[in-house]
Amino acid sequence: MPYPSFGPRPAPSLSTLLARPVKQAIASQVIGLFNDRSRGERPVVRQPDGLFGPRAVAWRVHGDVTSMMVGGIAALLLQMLHPAVLAGVWDHSSFRSDMQGRLRRTARFIAMTTYGGEADARAAIDRVRRIHDHVHGILPNGTPYTANDPASLAWVHVTGATSFLGAWIRYAEPAMSTADQDRYFNETAQVAAALGADPVPHTRAQADALIRAMRPQLLCDARTREVCRLVLRQPAASRMAEPLQTLTIQAGVDLLPDWARKLHGLPPPLLGRPLVRAGTLGVARTLRWAFG
Repeated sequence: MPYPSFGPRPAPSLSTLLARPVKQAIASQVIGLFNDRSRGERPVVRQPDGLFGPRAVAWRVHGDVTSMMVGGIAALLLQMLHPAVLAGVWDHSSFRSDMQGRLRRTARFIAMTTYGGEADARAAIDRVRRIHDHVHGILPNGTPYTANDPASLAWVHVTGATSFLGAWIRYAEPAMSTADQDRYFNETAQVAAALGADPVPHTRAQADALIRAMRPQLLCDARTREVCRLVLRQPAASRMAEPLQTLTIQAGVDLLPDWARKLHGLPPPLLGRPLVRAGTLGVARTLRWAFG
């Protein structure tokens, strides 16, 4: 029978008490990955008055730690195939010397624009635009590039959105409807447009078409391979995190479209696709349990 709304609540069960420190330990490790505690960073608090709101598809897609990490690896490997995007990172970023910091800042931007209040989200977008104002140079073939180029920004956006959504579908919601996928692209389009991207897809079909249209511009050269090597062999934040990171990276490679994996010269996951997917699904369920 249900407990009454008055009087003392029942004591937590022994299993609940035993599980609590395990959950806290797991959550603490993950929070440390995404927040620079030395700078006083704390997780972004979800605000109902942000760009999307609690009912948005982006709220549930971007809230899953495992699929976002897997999608982030795949997105980065896709983005580095675009010569201008690669040049901006190579010439102006601390990526090679501080990969964890760069990835953490990207994750924080996504969290702020998804869950922060509208003012904070707009401020985060403005900061990125100001940084992009100073990122420009010359490609190895002599072509000038700038980080504010609308087409380059469109490539960064569409590869990120398709990778995050692809990982979510694989590891969280395999039966996700096409309508909800379209809603996700339509929601995240406003961030891409505010950053200056053009064209910006508003549906899954438009996103797939944009990737097909941009494929002839992509290439893998020595610099691409160097960035790929750094991504795939990045040191873990701690020894405890090493197995999780290895599995996440393998799952990210597995998430790549076949044409992108072949362009990078990457073999299928070393652990085998069924084992990688089963292991990643297990990690995803464990993290969801830890975060409640």
